Amino acid sequence: MEIVIITGMSGAGKSSALNILEDMGFYSMDNLPPMLIMSFAELTSRSEIVIEKLAVGLDIRGVGFLENLNKAIDDLKKAGFDVSVLFLDSSNEELVKRYKELRRPHPMEKQGNILNGIERERQALTDIRRSSDYIIDTSGYKLADLKQRITQIFDGSVKEDLIISVVSFGYKNGILLDADLVLDVRFLPNPFYIDELKEKTGKDSEVFEYVFSYDVSTNFLDEVIKLLEFTVPHYKKEGKMNLIIGIGCTGGKHRSVAIAEELGRRIKKISNNIFVSHRDERYW
Repeated sequence: MEIVIITGMSGAGKSSALNILEDMGFYSMDNLPPMLIMSFAELTSRSEIVIEKLAVGLDIRGVGFLENLNKAIDDLKKAGFDVSVLFLDSSNEELVKRYKELRRPHPMEKQGNILNGIERERQALTDIRRSSDYIIDTSGYKLADLKQRITQIFDGSVKEDLIISVVSFGYKNGILLDADLVLDVRFLPNPFYIDELKEKTGKDSEVFEYVFSYDVSTNFLDEVIKLLEFTVPHYKKEGKMNLIIGIGCTGGKHRSVAIAEELGRRIKKISNNIFVSHRDERYW
């Protein structure tokens, strides 16, 4: 049986992820105490109804969550289950915004200071985040973006090969939390200072052509491809399933978007498991 444990920051999209996996054919269970996962997995594996895929949502509210999660995962693996942990994260700014929209208190801060609760939770989850198999930063994500990412990771037809995600972002909105590689393109000429380009984005042909009118942009991408040609086979050899490449500029609107789009096109020539997104698209 394949078991996916979904956890992470409160408000980062755990329930949405669980629903997406359920739509993909996973039997789902939310907010199950970690010490009961093994019993639940054994029961479902012996069920008359064949259950091959199980998704379990866990968060900081669960009884014994911090104390028992790692042991539960180890026990499941020793019992022969195919276990992976998906950690959902988001920027503090985004989480505060979501809590204010929902008008709900943070589970670790009942006195109304949402940011304090977020920071306490982030500290408590540091080790779990570090040991997770997959991390998704949902800052600025639409539901369709999350669905595409989760489908790429857990759809059996693509799971056997390395999934490469190229994500543009703006440093002024915070660094990309789940990136494996971060490439800073703030050294490239900035279209922001060209009046007719300022309000456009790297997806627009005028901005794209401006960025790549400079040899330094093409030369930079050539070197990035060389880096990936060298590192990707080694990532695969080590069993890595998901590589996230962050491309950052100041605002996440012009240079990083153009570079991310072109890098995605180049990677697609050597791999179909490529996903390009723009974290700060909501600010455009």
